[in-house]
Amino acid sequence: MPDAPKQKILIIDDETDVHYSFERLLAKDNVSVVTAADGQAGLRVLQKEHPDVVVMDIRMGRENGLDVLREIRRVKPRQIVIMMTAYGTSQTAIEAMKLGAFDYTLKPFEIPQLKDLLKRALRAAQELNADNLLTVSGAAADAGGIIGSSSAMQQIYKLIGQVAPTDATVLVTGESGTGKELVAHAIHANSKRSHALFMAINCAAIPENLLESELFGHEKGSFTGAMAQRIGRFEQCDGGTLFLDEIGEMPLAVQSKLLRVLQDGELLRVGGSKPVKVSVRIIAATNRNLWEASRQRQFREDLFYRLNVFSINLPPLRMRLGDVGGLVTFFMNKWRRRNNGGPVKISEDALAILTSYSWPGNVRELENSIQRAAVLANGDTITPKDLPPELTAAAQPPADDDLAAVPELTVSAACRVIVQAADRDPQILKQLGLTKASLEKLKVAAE
Repeated sequence: MPDAPKQKILIIDDETDVHYSFERLLAKDNVSVVTAADGQAGLRVLQKEHPDVVVMDIRMGRENGLDVLREIRRVKPRQIVIMMTAYGTSQTAIEAMKLGAFDYTLKPFEIPQLKDLLKRALRAAQELNADNLLTVSGAAADAGGIIGSSSAMQQIYKLIGQVAPTDATVLVTGESGTGKELVAHAIHANSKRSHALFMAINCAAIPENLLESELFGHEKGSFTGAMAQRIGRFEQCDGGTLFLDEIGEMPLAVQSKLLRVLQDGELLRVGGSKPVKVSVRIIAATNRNLWEASRQRQFREDLFYRLNVFSINLPPLRMRLGDVGGLVTFFMNKWRRRNNGGPVKISEDALAILTSYSWPGNVRELENSIQRAAVLANGDTITPKDLPPELTAAAQPPADDDLAAVPELTVSAACRVIVQAADRDPQILKQLGLTKASLEKLKVAAE
């Protein structure tokens, strides 16, 4: 049997060490490596060598790899491209995915993850060569103020970049304070509806008897006090994006009307008889488990499936403590802009306290803590004494009596917690870097 033809990877990077690293990494695989030192040279090699996969740096001297990616998309729309970067910001990540990058990876490389990524990309290239279509979309991106370079947040940026150009309904889940509305803004800003209105409404903050009118509007005389016709949020937002926060708190009666909008693209105002056509993209958010709520008949099951077309589960801050430093810098800069001054530094001891705290209130709690510290700080540096007392108390080692009262956490108990979380939300596996095979092992250990 003849050997399978070699697949080809093009490396575009201005660092020759990177070229050499890929050549060594793939030396034993049935893959040939061609290289280019800049974007223009890479485009020439692309046309000449027709590689299966392109791996390209985002920053190459004065050259922007995203501009080169746009040109690749123009000349070879179906080309598989992986972007590399040492700067894992939300803006570059979202833009790369929106421009149609297959994926991106951070420098320095984690070799097992990189080899797995290359394997997936080469497999996708084979499928493309068999005439399976890959749809791509290009546009400018806006990060929407989301901060974080952890692997968990990189996955979120990818999901935003992939879903934003579509009109798919999105369900954003996560604990309170994780930034669900920021994600909604980022999706809207990177969508084809970005020129139109973005409106947010908190379903838990409006009384049940007013929420239906707030969303769908009402006709004059439809109820006591309805002195004139009122246009609801859906009609106001026609052509744009409506963000429904705390969707899990929406009354069942209102849920049925929302379902009709999602199914048919039309609504009835309260007291009205004539359907009104609307074109609105829905992004919903909740900190509840809607699937479990639907099983308990607290949330319509059919509405859950309509909302859960594309889900994004935001990790709590305690699962990405490496992002705390970047968030602290962002919030300090934000404080100085709004108050024309304030602390410019944070001491190592204070930062150590922040990065070891569990943050039950997530990013919102961190921002509030930085604001308090900025008010109390004497001079240009935030120190431990400026932080909220619950943070400094948590950083103190527990007394022996306290330790005696803490039950021992067994390995099986820890595995059981992970298994239960993964059963509720499969995204947990991705955030923890676990495979389905790993989950099966955890299930055995949990018994």
